[in-house]
Formats: sequence, C-alpha cells, structure tokens
Amino acid sequence: MHNYRNGYKMKALFVVTGRGIGGDAVTALNIARALDKYGVDCEFALDHSAPGLLLKKNNLSWYKTSIPQAGGHAATKKNLAKAAIKTSKAAFEAAKLIRKVHPQVVVGVIGGGAVVGCLGAKMASTPSVGILITPTDAKVCTKITTTVALPESNLFQMELNDKNIHKAYSPVDPSIIVGNKERALELLPPKFDETRPTILFSSGSTLFEKMALGASVLAKSGINANILVVGAPLEEEYREYLMEDNIMYLEYIDWIRDLYKVVDLAVLTDDGMMIQESIACQLPIIALLGVKYGRYHNLAEIFKGAVLESDLEDITQVTTHAFNKLDELKENALKYSEDVLNASDNIARVIYNKMRDENK
Repeated sequence: MHNYRNGYKMKALFVVTGRGIGGDAVTALNIARALDKYGVDCEFALDHSAPGLLLKKNNLSWYKTSIPQAGGHAATKKNLAKAAIKTSKAAFEAAKLIRKVHPQVVVGVIGGGAVVGCLGAKMASTPSVGILITPTDAKVCTKITTTVALPESNLFQMELNDKNIHKAYSPVDPSIIVGNKERALELLPPKFDETRPTILFSSGSTLFEKMALGASVLAKSGINANILVVGAPLEEEYREYLMEDNIMYLEYIDWIRDLYKVVDLAVLTDDGMMIQESIACQLPIIALLGVKYGRYHNLAEIFKGAVLESDLEDITQVTTHAFNKLDELKENALKYSEDVLNASDNIARVIYNKMRDENK
C-alpha cells in the first residue's frame, strides 16, 4: 500500500496481535485500506510465530517482533502478571523496530498489539493510536496515547469526556456487501438446497468447540434448513460434531462475502468482525454465548433489535424464534448498517489527524 500526498509520503506501522489470519489482522488491514485514501503508506508487524496468512494472501510483507497476548478478556491475575513481564520485554523490542522503520504513527491493534505498539512508540518518541477491545489494553493505552474503543471494549458503552478516547464500530471492509450469490452457489456442496432457509455457524477464522456443538444440536433438532459451518477447527476432533446430514462443513474459506448472499440467519460469537459484517449485510444474527473462553461483550445491547442472544442449550428455541421475526431483525440491522460501513474511515480519520497534528 503506497500513496503520496503533496509529494510527501507518510507512514503508519501497524503492530498487530494474533496470528495474522483472523479478526485482528482483518481489523488492521481494513483500517490500512482506509488510511491508504489519505495518502498514508501502511506497514505491518506481527509476532515472530505468526504465519500471517491473511497478509500473504494480500501480497503484503511484515516485520517480526514479539507481541505476547496482553491477558485478554478472561485473564486471571496470575496470567496478567506473566503477560506484564513478557509485554515489557516486547515493548523494548518494538521500540527498536519503530526507530528502524521510522513511521509517523504507530497503530497498536487489539490486546497485546495495542499495548506493545503504544508502549514501544512511547519509548521511541513516536505518536501512536491504540485500537482497543480488552480491559487490559484499555487500562494501559488510555493512559499514554490516543485510543479508539471498538464495541467489545468495556469503554464502548461508557459515557466518556476524554477527547483522546474515541469510539467506533469494527472497521469492516465496505466491499463486504458486494458479494456474488451465483459464485457462492457454485462453490457450495451439491446437497445445498436453495429452497430451504440457510443458517451460517461461525466463530471466525477458527472453529471453536461450542460453535461446532451448536450446529450439531440444531441439526439434531430436525430443523428444515441448510446448516453451513465455516472455520478451521481449533481441534481436529470437533469435526465429529459436524457429521449430521444437513450440516455442510466448508472449512476455512476466503469467499465469505459471497456466502453472506445465500444466508438467512447467522449464528456467530458475541464478538468480532463477523457480527458487524453481518450487520452491514443486514443479516439477522444470533450471538451464541460463551464460545470463546467465557467472554461476554453484550453486543445484543449495542445492536438492539438486530442481535438475539442464545446459550447452547437454547439454540433450537432461539433459532425458531428468529425465523418467526426475520423481517424485523433485518429492518433493525439496516438502522446500523451505514454507520458500520463508515467505521473504517472514521478510525482512519482519527489516525490521520494524530499524524498531522503531531508531525506539523
């Protein structure tokens, strides 16, 4: 990603938590695409162990630096103490990288990426912006720099007067709504029945056990629907849950925007990019609770009337309820769709303004 404004190239370095294949990397990439329109050259840093498949797929290279998990939503005090030691060492390594790359701004993306990126930038005397979703990144980053709280952050639903704390929906790629239904139909298994309603189960790029179980429970209920499941299994044995006749397991796919065009109802985790992609596509949503380490983000409150909640044991009942009010759920999703589609640009503007103000 290279752009120029008035002959002067400005550079942002994204320090990204995770493995470079899922939601954290998607968040970074979508913000970077929006920043590209402001004439900003975006580069990336991932943990040494990250395979970075999403960046590879987009023909992007990246720097390697230590980015330990910052503790996350469900961290214990012991885990947080261990993370703090690792994070301190990682921040020094990040500062060394920042001095070498010499960006005009560092964007620390989520959890460990936010903490390490923003602390490293502070040490390297470089402006930064933290993209926040966990209590730990909020606690650290809001004390030292400008931040953007995404809906999963505990800050998002608070009344705040701090001009350095911004709020935004997750930065979906606006092209998510431009899917090709015919392509999806070509790629789906032959047993896909267009005359039946279609339910998508997904916990993101990785399939967690509870999401696989949810699909299995619903399939065993005898519901008259195509049940699609996507994501690479966290453990191989989860595949056993997906052997029911009306489950079609699609593994990890890169044609999700096409798939959205055939889906009538999405069962997703109570977090992350996919809920907001589905809102942008005006899809009714059930948030299956407790899928990822017991986290709870209350996104049904943020997207009132567009997201229903369900525990695993209630998934059949809640799905039946959702099918009885699909039109109402779609109508409510429409109320949020435009703001969600504008989120990437809103975040890019915060970062660009920080660069411009700090580098006058």
